[in-house]
Amino acid sequence: MSARPIGDHALLSDCCSAALVTSDGSVDWMCLPRFDSPAIFARLLDEDAGHWSIRPVGPADISRRYVEETLVLETIFRTTGGTVVLRDALALGRRERGHALGTASPGILLRQITCTEGSVPVEITYAPRPEFGLVHPLLSPVRGGLAAYGGAHILRLSSPVDWTVSGSTAHAQITLRASDRLAFALHVTPAWGSKPVRCRAWHVRRRLSDTIDGWRSWSRLHRGYVGPWQNEVGHSGRVLRALTFAPTGAVIAAVTTSLPEQAGGTRNWDYRYTWVRDASFTLQALATAACEKEKDKFFGFLARAAATQLGRGVDLQIMYGIGGERDLSERTLPHLTGWRDSAPVRTGNDAWRQRQLDVYGELLDAAHQTLPPDGHLDPPTRAFLLQAAETAARRWTEPDQGIWERRGPSRHFLHSKLMCWVALDRAIALAPLLQAGERVPLWRRERDQIRQAIERRGWNPRLGAFTQTFDSDDLDASSLMLPIVGFLPPQDPRVQSTVLAIATHLTDHHGLVRRYLGDEIDEGEGAFLLCTFWLAHALALIGHPTQARQVFDTALAQANDVGLLAEEADSTTGEALGNFPQAFSHIGLINAARAIRDAEQQPAPPTKH
Repeated sequence: MSARPIGDHALLSDCCSAALVTSDGSVDWMCLPRFDSPAIFARLLDEDAGHWSIRPVGPADISRRYVEETLVLETIFRTTGGTVVLRDALALGRRERGHALGTASPGILLRQITCTEGSVPVEITYAPRPEFGLVHPLLSPVRGGLAAYGGAHILRLSSPVDWTVSGSTAHAQITLRASDRLAFALHVTPAWGSKPVRCRAWHVRRRLSDTIDGWRSWSRLHRGYVGPWQNEVGHSGRVLRALTFAPTGAVIAAVTTSLPEQAGGTRNWDYRYTWVRDASFTLQALATAACEKEKDKFFGFLARAAATQLGRGVDLQIMYGIGGERDLSERTLPHLTGWRDSAPVRTGNDAWRQRQLDVYGELLDAAHQTLPPDGHLDPPTRAFLLQAAETAARRWTEPDQGIWERRGPSRHFLHSKLMCWVALDRAIALAPLLQAGERVPLWRRERDQIRQAIERRGWNPRLGAFTQTFDSDDLDASSLMLPIVGFLPPQDPRVQSTVLAIATHLTDHHGLVRRYLGDEIDEGEGAFLLCTFWLAHALALIGHPTQARQVFDTALAQANDVGLLAEEADSTTGEALGNFPQAFSHIGLINAARAIRDAEQQPAPPTKH
């Protein structure tokens, strides 16, 4: 069983794959060469599933940070005998700069430890376990390091130390003195027909320098946001870039699988995929963070991956693999115990089979944000978007699984109806681009009918709020979308009442917002950070910027020491829960920061005399 807190990890990324490093210098999660590849190190999910640690022998005071404007991690160990600094990164391509970041990533994990003062004995443990710990490879000394054989790949570790190998684990210990430096590079290559790769210490130093320069050049091009929490917005923009699969532009939900929504629970899903549901929020965040090229590429990925012949009972798929794959069939890994015994561990995600009618709204809203209304649209994309609008008009009356992907019976979720309204509202605005002027009267009629249904059956006067499903008494944080997507003006009394009802009844004692209450959700599930940022966003819209700031700061306080946000926070302890780091949480941060800034820049209402 792995018990390390989720929030103890820092992210490394080359915009193709990712690793997580603990505060004491252990790589406990890494998937190469893609985000969705089988893990090489997976101690995050099971103590025996592989790790690679570099740390001083004995106790140390530890601090860490990212090198300024990068995702190169620097961990400082201060011992009684001296100080060592560990730098970790997934290498970017040589001279890779700006918008090209990650397009030529070589798939190399770089680690360099330097003694800055005194004398420090350092211990290193290298225990690769490919295929989520299923393979215990044969470790063999080779010139310049170690090779690990077993499975579909060879792992080659370029290393300057002498190893003691025991089974599938290698150990080394060496004392570093001031100015001494050790450099390591881990390569993963196909087992068949690949050539040995050796990376000397100066190669590692150059690669680290290239990687720092690459991240900084990207950050300099993406300083568009000016306002409160400017540094946090900039960092969240880098996190979104780190969660982007550069070859296609797909943005994944998180780099992990099966980190639970409740410790010891079974709601453990694989988040290494792209959800259509996230699209419009992601594009808003990318625009705020001045990531226009990333925004365009992400929409292009969605349009190509999702393109299909709708109709004939066919639904728009809700999620895709990072290469555009559609079959994401789920399987369990019974040999892994899971984080804090949260089993089963899963790969794949059967939510791809679900019907979620909200995706039509997210897709067309993404198109509305990205495509110029007087521009040119290629015929396949135009036909696909037109079908999406027609499908929303035809099917909005049907039940579905909703935004939270409930695995029970289909229901008439208000959020799904709302996003069908968004689909038609944006399609009307895009009608000239879609060459669909003759469809506008029908779309307007259906849009008006959706509005009437939501206002009649979604509003509960007894609660003073819009509810989770039609004709229900349950609150749901997704109702905060009503003013955010422009369905009702923020000044509407029903919007104001709904926002305040959610702030009162769905907020835990930490001030964080839960998704909903009621059946199918355990009291042990944590509060959702995205929903808390939604509340801050909505409060800013309805004219409560001071309260919005308080809610925002409460959510922001859940970030770990290097500024990363999980999916949830435990409502009792405040501990991070869910897959990590969570794109949706960082997206919520960026969008809420912009909304609060804009609300505070609004002129104060005139004083009445």
